[in-house]
Formats: sequence, C-alpha cells, structure tokens
Amino acid sequence: MYIHQKSLWPVFNWNHEVISGLLAAVRHRQGKLVGRMESLGFSLQEEAVLQTLTLDALKSNEIEGEILNADQVRSSIARRLGMDIGTLTPADRHVEGVVEMLLDATQNYTKPLSEDRLFGWHAALFPTGRSGMYKITVGNWRNNASGPMQVVSGAMGREKVHFEAPSSDRLPEEMNLFVNWYNDNTDQDPVIKAAIAHLWFVTIHPFDDGNGRIARTIADMQLARSDGSSQRFYSMSAQIQTERKHYYDILEKTQKGNLDITEWLDWFLNCLDSALSLTETILTSVLNKAKYWNLFATKNINDRQKLMLNKLLDGFEGKLNTSKWAKIAKTSTDTALRDIQNLVEQGVLEKEDSGGRSTSYRLVF
Repeated sequence: MYIHQKSLWPVFNWNHEVISGLLAAVRHRQGKLVGRMESLGFSLQEEAVLQTLTLDALKSNEIEGEILNADQVRSSIARRLGMDIGTLTPADRHVEGVVEMLLDATQNYTKPLSEDRLFGWHAALFPTGRSGMYKITVGNWRNNASGPMQVVSGAMGREKVHFEAPSSDRLPEEMNLFVNWYNDNTDQDPVIKAAIAHLWFVTIHPFDDGNGRIARTIADMQLARSDGSSQRFYSMSAQIQTERKHYYDILEKTQKGNLDITEWLDWFLNCLDSALSLTETILTSVLNKAKYWNLFATKNINDRQKLMLNKLLDGFEGKLNTSKWAKIAKTSTDTALRDIQNLVEQGVLEKEDSGGRSTSYRLVF
C-alpha cells in the first residue's frame, strides 16, 4: 500500500525530538542569511535575487530533464521585475510561462493558493497544450484515459517507477483538502509546512505533467512565507538537482512507508541547509561582479564591451575568442578583435596562457 491508501491519510506524524534540533539550526541559519543579504545595497540585493531566481527556474526544469536557455530565463525575470541588465534576450513562450509561475508564487506569496491559481500555473507551463509531442489535459486535473498515473524517473526505456498516484476520481476531494490545509494559518512551523506541502502535492500528482515543478514552486512559496519576504536568496531546486537520486529514493521510500514522515522531513531540512550554504557562492559572485563594475566604471567601455563583460561575469561557457565575441555581439570579427584589444590595453582582459588555433581571453583577476 502507498501512503495515500492508508486509512489515516493525510494525517502525517513525525518524531519531533529527531527533527526539532535540525529545524532550529536551519531556521537560525535562514534568519541570519536573510538578514545579511538585506544589509546589502539595493543593487546588490537585486542581482542576488536575479541570480537565485534564474538558478531556481533552470534547475527545477533540469530535474525533469528539460534544459532551458539561461539567457532567456534571466532576461524574462529581469524584465518582469523591472531590472536594468542591459540588452535583454527575447524569451520563448515556454520560458515566459516557467518564469511567470515562479514569480507569481514568490512575489505574491501572501495570496492564498486556489484551484484556479494552480490551473493558471499549469497552463503557463504548457502553453501549446502538449508535453513534448504528446497532447495533455492543461489547466485541469488529469483523468485516467491513459491509465493510472505512475511517478517515474530515468531515461526513456530505463524508467524506474517510484509510486502510483491516487486515481483521478479522487482528485477534486484530495485537492480541496490540500488547498484548505495550505491556506489555513495554523501554528505549524512554516518550514515544516513547506516540506509537507511538497510531499503532499507530489503524492496526489493531480496533473498529467508538471507536478514536480509545481510541487517545488508551492514549497518555494511557503518558504517565502517563512522568510516573510519576496526576496529569494536561496534555491531549493538547485540543491534537489544536485542530490536528485537521493530525492527520488527518499520520495519512493516515504510513499511505500507509513504516515511517519520523519525521514522525509530530515531530508528536506538537510537539503534546505545545503541550499542556504550555496547562497554563499551566489553572494561571492554578486560581490565580485560589483567590484568588477567599479573597476569598469573607470574605463572607456562601449555597449558591445559591456554586453560581453556581463556575459563573462555571469559565467561564460567555454573560451572567449574573437569569433564568439562577433557572434554574440552581432558584429564583424575585425570589430570584435578591436573591442578585445582595447580591453586588453585598458587592463580589463588578458590572453589565456593556453595556445591553439584561436587565441582566447579572460578577465584580469
């Protein structure tokens, strides 16, 4: 039997002694982090939020095997938040939908969850009414037309079934119960509530597709409530992607156990703790970027150079050479070479040590 087939479902229980110490430590770290990030200047806060939300959108989709264009995601978020990041990359409607759902949850975290809101998120994720090549029910609960809903992971042909979700005829009642619980302002710790919400929603698996992404979005919304802020400085999805196998293992074990979710809560809190640690990397990146732009302010830099320097600071993939510069900046290779040589002369770029057919460049440390 799966947990949703138990007579007491969904009355969860856990060992408070096991969880309380870890919860207190995580909540303390969470508070210190939010306080530290909010002490930064407004522009640095904006950059940290932009990096975090971009990472969250990319990694939540990556967990499902879907790779989004990072520049499109970043541009879409920046535009919706009214942030000036220079040239914006046009985003396709699928990326826009992913960003729309994430921002609605985290920026409007005080608004109640509702059936209509969930349907809107789902429709935003699947603007064509299809998941890949397959037509799915969009903006409504799934039905049993294609058989029982099985939760699987792994590549096609090597899928692993982790559990089977409740039948579709149970969904209206199940989701009504879940939504009412989520909106109820109880004395339950908000971080514990985020962990339970994630597990509960993914157990019901109410949609044909997108359940994992929406479950993580609901958890993000609840974590925003726990912070009391729309400023997102840490990404659970990024950490879940890092320990993806463990995530599916603990999910399967919980589904096949009883309603004692101590191990699930232990995993969630440790995952959150690691996500908070990852923010140190984001903070270092933000402060480093700010130092570079203080340096750049003393230089004579044109718009093409600003664009490419931003690319380098945001984590340019591979080696930077004249052909890549020309392609991204939409200019000739001669102009690209002049731009690069100008930055070398100003002490902003330097040649890479490695040789090869094409000279590559990097930021001066």
